[in-house]
Amino acid sequence: MRTLGLEVGKRDIGGVSFSGGSSALFRANLWLRSATRVLARVGDFHARLFDELERHARKLAWSRFLVSGQPVRLRVSTSKSRLYHTGAVAQRIAEAMEKSTGVAPMVASGGDEDDETGETPLVIVRLFRDQCTVSIDTSGALLHRRGYRLAVAKAPLRETLAAALLMASGWDPGTPLVDPLCGAGTIAIEGALLARRIPPGITRSFAFMRWPGFHEPTWKKVLDEARAQQLPAAPAAIFASDRDAGAIGASRENAGRAGVAADIVFEEKVISRIAPPANVPPGAIVTNPPYGVRVGDRDALRNLYAQLGIVARERFPGWRLLVLSADPRLDAQIGSMEPVLSTKNGGIAVRAMRSTI
Repeated sequence: MRTLGLEVGKRDIGGVSFSGGSSALFRANLWLRSATRVLARVGDFHARLFDELERHARKLAWSRFLVSGQPVRLRVSTSKSRLYHTGAVAQRIAEAMEKSTGVAPMVASGGDEDDETGETPLVIVRLFRDQCTVSIDTSGALLHRRGYRLAVAKAPLRETLAAALLMASGWDPGTPLVDPLCGAGTIAIEGALLARRIPPGITRSFAFMRWPGFHEPTWKKVLDEARAQQLPAAPAAIFASDRDAGAIGASRENAGRAGVAADIVFEEKVISRIAPPANVPPGAIVTNPPYGVRVGDRDALRNLYAQLGIVARERFPGWRLLVLSADPRLDAQIGSMEPVLSTKNGGIAVRAMRSTI
């Protein structure tokens, strides 16, 4: 966010705030590689009574974001507040919106995937200690949906998490990148996009483009500036391999859709055969091995992790190594590593383990 020149504010679990105009909002959606969605704050007020809640909600600038009469998803959460019943809060917010705009919201119940296309606007209402914050989603479909990954392998890695792993590894995009367990090729593809300075959102649409107040000339300027920064090719070699021929086929298809097929060497290869390219400076090995939770047997994976450690130490001195792991007993097979990131992948608690070989 700071690299984009955004004015970063409060950091919290699961989010970071920033301020700025429409250009900042557009750049955040276009460029942020590890964010799930970008929200715009519509209102922030104190409410302990339902009449108070509805009165403040009717004053909000709904017409800037919503077309009169269109369906709207409404998601409500409450904590430590006098107004604790989410259904009742949703009803009052919906009534306020309808009186102001003619919009009759649908109350959403479910996770972020309840509208995969993001076509229906999403309004998020949060009450905490009687303080009500109202936000609108500016992204639409979740930001990991770059549009290139139609072919998937087993236990696919989200694009946003793949980008986060690359950043957490400390990889210099001017040096080589290797993923010896590439699956659908997500890490290698995100690496190529990063190395070529291609925005992850360059080929997709966003919710803000359907707002009544959308300023298309500003968006065009943001796009033109982004395209002017792109490099014609990745400055260093990127290698992705997997023992599964189907995974390599999926990887090539995905890389082609992402426009980076020429930047990545895909090979059907077992991990014992990987080696660094000749006459290049040290780079990074970034990979997401099977965890033994959904794919494969955990005991059988010990040899795989141990072999990864042996190959890395013997053939990649001076390189960085980052592995996404769900089991300390497995990543211990690799060797001494430090945790640098903790999150979830497909509902499984995982942590990124890093070392310099």
